[in-house]
Amino acid sequence: MKILIYSANFAPEPTGIGKYSGEMAAWLVTQGHEVRVVTAPPHYPNWQVAREFRWPPYQRNQWQGVSVWRAPLWVPRTPGGLTRILYLLSFALTSLPLALLQVWWRPDVVLTVAPAFLCAPAGWLTARLSGAKAWLHLQDFEIDIAFTMGVVKNPLLRRVISRLESLMLKRFDRVSTISQRMVEKLQAKGVRRDRTWLFPNWVDTRHISPFDSDGKPRAASRYRHELGIPEEATVLLFSGTLGAKQGLLAIPTVARQLAHRSDICFLICGEGVMKPQLLAATADLPNFRVLPLQPSEHLGELLCTADIHLLPQSACAEDLVLPSKLSGMTASGRPVIATCRAGTELHQVVSQCGLVVTPDDVEALTTAVLQLADNPTLRVAMGRCGRAWAEANLEREAVLQRAFGNSGAAAPMLATKGAAVSGAP
Repeated sequence: MKILIYSANFAPEPTGIGKYSGEMAAWLVTQGHEVRVVTAPPHYPNWQVAREFRWPPYQRNQWQGVSVWRAPLWVPRTPGGLTRILYLLSFALTSLPLALLQVWWRPDVVLTVAPAFLCAPAGWLTARLSGAKAWLHLQDFEIDIAFTMGVVKNPLLRRVISRLESLMLKRFDRVSTISQRMVEKLQAKGVRRDRTWLFPNWVDTRHISPFDSDGKPRAASRYRHELGIPEEATVLLFSGTLGAKQGLLAIPTVARQLAHRSDICFLICGEGVMKPQLLAATADLPNFRVLPLQPSEHLGELLCTADIHLLPQSACAEDLVLPSKLSGMTASGRPVIATCRAGTELHQVVSQCGLVVTPDDVEALTTAVLQLADNPTLRVAMGRCGRAWAEANLEREAVLQRAFGNSGAAAPMLATKGAAVSGAP
């Protein structure tokens, strides 16, 4: 089948939506599908366009059997509020001609990935003009997050935007998202139950594993040796995009309170808008290390360097996004400490394989760190639970087969053009 993926982020971006869109496209090619992608040049998580993609503004190339069409966009130095809206709008406008150009290719399915939701109208129109099925996949509810963070404050404008969002959502043949609570939110926005689908972010449980190729527990990683971290020290790791929605500044505060514990080390690895603030807040801390984003081939080793994973999340993002980094954390067989409210889906998952504290409660976070740091037996038990959950729910091949296999989300759309959309199981 011919599948068009319309996504502002794509490979070779190493994290976030670009990582998942790239892996999905490459997997579809291995299944015999013909895949095209309309996307932007790589720019995330560094928030600057990669040098080799800056000129010419429009490009077309091949990547792992995928035909990739790239449109330029404006990338702000510090995204947030109005600048983020303008950034997403710029791609929606520049990519519109490329999306409509695919009508002549006659795809069977047009899969629009949001953010950016501003691209949803173009994705839907491309599908309708080409006789394809229209599929929208939401990695987060960016409009709700904008409301929660106060980007749009006028009540009338908020009602108008919410109404337009609901009308757009209901026009798609299939609307999927990454957590069950987010699926329920789609239905609350008016999307028919039989058109919604749970399509979680996956993890390669073979690459990220607490065991080596012989099935033995991983030995101390080279990261500990290179950073001068003793093998017997307890390492608390946050790895991923350093964004504003995550409450990351709580980690340096906890590290400062535990600076007297030479057996506890904090490690942050990643890139993003919060990195300068994190570096400034930890410059004098002997128990704190900061690393740049590591190559994807080293991700398994990096995540297994940790004894405990830290997953802070701002309360404003709860149940509007399920952090994709949770999949790698659980697959590594290490316990997780998350900051989230009771009753959220993140709380539901992490409470099975770690500890949960209320956002912005630094004292509770410090207590949780000490509870796990001083109890290796509890860490092992929680880590095993997390690994079992990842294997059962997030294994990459299983997730993609559920979405694109004979009974998956795409099956009714891949069967025949113009066929009715059947209900999700």
